[in-house]
Amino acid sequence: MMMDTFSQWYDARHEYAKHWKERTGGKVMGYFCTYFPEEILYAADVLPVRILGSHEPQDVTEPHIFGMYCPFCRDCLAQGLKGRYDYLDGIGISQSCLHVRQAYTSWNLHIPTGFSYYLPMPNNLQTPHAVPYLRAELEAFKEAVEEWTGREITDDDLRRGIEIMDENRRLMREVYDLRKRPDPPITGTEAMHMVVSGQMVDKRDHSAEIETLLPRLRDHVPERETGDRLIIIGSEDDDREFLEMVESLGATFVVDDHCTGSRYFWNIVGDPGDDPLTAIARRYVERPACPSKDWPERNRMPHLVDLAREWDAQGAILIQQKFCDPHELDIPATKKALKEELDIPSLFLEFDVTVPIGQFKIRSEAFLETIREEDLF
Repeated sequence: MMMDTFSQWYDARHEYAKHWKERTGGKVMGYFCTYFPEEILYAADVLPVRILGSHEPQDVTEPHIFGMYCPFCRDCLAQGLKGRYDYLDGIGISQSCLHVRQAYTSWNLHIPTGFSYYLPMPNNLQTPHAVPYLRAELEAFKEAVEEWTGREITDDDLRRGIEIMDENRRLMREVYDLRKRPDPPITGTEAMHMVVSGQMVDKRDHSAEIETLLPRLRDHVPERETGDRLIIIGSEDDDREFLEMVESLGATFVVDDHCTGSRYFWNIVGDPGDDPLTAIARRYVERPACPSKDWPERNRMPHLVDLAREWDAQGAILIQQKFCDPHELDIPATKKALKEELDIPSLFLEFDVTVPIGQFKIRSEAFLETIREEDLF
């Protein structure tokens, strides 16, 4: 199958990283949030690996983190406590929500690695001070990585790291643009495998696979019917069982906005000029914002409406990790914007570590039936 490599990388994420270390002799650093500057790690020949959960019930995090913290952060911490990421040489986080910060802090205390770094990413990205502030923090992070790895990171190294990341972002945008077609060449589940695997394997391997695949995708006419075109918006989501369930009901996720989807790769650094760190800082400040950083003005809504319009979405599924306050506060404004701007109906679902597939199937079927009834008039 065309997409098998990405799904295999998704399933064998830890094996890939271990083999990468054996092959290259390089270091691997796990990170908790997609605001973490991977460009600097690639400049230092360090492999960045996103720390994600496994969607399995667990009972190991209770002594370390509150049960009312979101299931995503608890699932991530469980992976470390169970030794799934025992190959990491370091961990890092950029300033993120309280819950993910606690997962990082607990990991740092109870699963020590050779290197850990907390990057004070500004929460208020709308101030003119955000870029120079972040640039200074990136400089400090670069120096810490230099000390850790024992090698200098030059501006040319940074430009190389930028190009590795930007090339992958450009290729992912091209894949997503193909999903605008009346018959998208890949499903939402396949797109999720592609994006998430890109957060776990060497971007050069990932980009090479996309380049090989793209000519086939451009000409590919899927055997399955597209059905109802959906956009999925909200918290982190790499729950394959849920995506497959919804798409089995005669629908296709044609686009998304979450940190294991388009928000991760949407914009590029571009020409770094004479100051690569400023260029990197600007990219992270200007990328589609996480709700935890979309303030004091809520600027996400025009982007979400544009996504739904350009990909011709007929309905939206809004997801929230249980207890995730930033996304919960975002839901009413998102529903209102999609309804008022495009007359698109929405279904809200609250996720836990494991998803109640039977219950969600009933609710998704009812939602899709509503869309189909509206299309008749």
